[in-house]
Amino acid sequence: MNASSLLSDLPAGARIVLVRLRSIGDVILLTPALQMLKEWRPDLKIAVVVESRFRELLEGNPDVDELIEPGSGSGAAKIACRWRAIRALRQRHFALCVNLHGGPTGTLLTRTSGARWKVGFAYYRSRGVYDVLVPDTRKILGREQVHTTEHQAAIFFHLGMPRREIPRARIFVKASSRAWWKEKRASLGVAEGSPYAIVHPTALYPTKQWAAEHFARLGAFLAQEAGLTPVFPCGPGESEVLDGVQRAGNARIVRLEGASLGQFAAAIEGARIFIGNDSGPAHMAAALERPEVVIFGSSSSVIWGPWPCDASGARARIVQNSYSCNPCPGDRCYQFERPECILSVTFEQVRSAVEAVLRNTS
Repeated sequence: MNASSLLSDLPAGARIVLVRLRSIGDVILLTPALQMLKEWRPDLKIAVVVESRFRELLEGNPDVDELIEPGSGSGAAKIACRWRAIRALRQRHFALCVNLHGGPTGTLLTRTSGARWKVGFAYYRSRGVYDVLVPDTRKILGREQVHTTEHQAAIFFHLGMPRREIPRARIFVKASSRAWWKEKRASLGVAEGSPYAIVHPTALYPTKQWAAEHFARLGAFLAQEAGLTPVFPCGPGESEVLDGVQRAGNARIVRLEGASLGQFAAAIEGARIFIGNDSGPAHMAAALERPEVVIFGSSSSVIWGPWPCDASGARARIVQNSYSCNPCPGDRCYQFERPECILSVTFEQVRSAVEAVLRNTS
């Protein structure tokens, strides 16, 4: 079997499954590869294994024929869910299973998928599970710096998909989500037709989270000088971050809480601009073609910046200060007593970037 012709040798109508369990960014940045694969081989039936909390990011995508959930829970309930997912995989008689996740759950689902061909990256554990091991994507693409979108596309290039310019990421907003946002924004006091900004102050780690007092100043700037209502969203368990922004500004803020990812996408879709930390919602904004400013700390903006990369900075700008220790795992600061990378980003830097993007996209 020649890995470089595996995809082209699949019979017409073959079923393939991609294991991409999470998270927001990874799921969204897979969509360019899905689009290229479907445009090249529209006959293939493509399924994606994705956790239920992220499935809305792929719902309505014309390049995906089926979504399969791996199940959740704990103890006996989790085991039962896993067996149901394995049974669902085996019943579909997939010709090819590509593991894009690499963790224990992804490995288990790949191993038990029943697929004729199983593919994973060479750096994965349990290498014996795979019929094809994909080499370092830097070798495949012939350069040292590779964006996450390119990393996920490279596995399909290695399997024989013709190389081409990688398109933008895409998500599709449902009419029901737009209707929800229309009602929700009215309840928040953001009148229909009134321009607003999505200001996202949360992040996975403190090394990625810009200071609350800066976000408070940014909200005041948007309202008083840019003519935009700042809307501050947060996910489950993140309301304390919004509390901090509110305390720092000594004023109530417009809070968007409790939205599903599909509903949140509708809110982003209608925004004049997205401003926030390096996080999943920044990728949602890029996929929805919204002007944006993304604040980076411990992560690599080369690897995780908005896709496609806007070299001109007209529609998207990254604000990040250079440190020799960047990137790092991010769970804590490994170099200083505090995460200087994110704390060093000034309000003036972000305001300047916001002004430039607003001016360029007027």
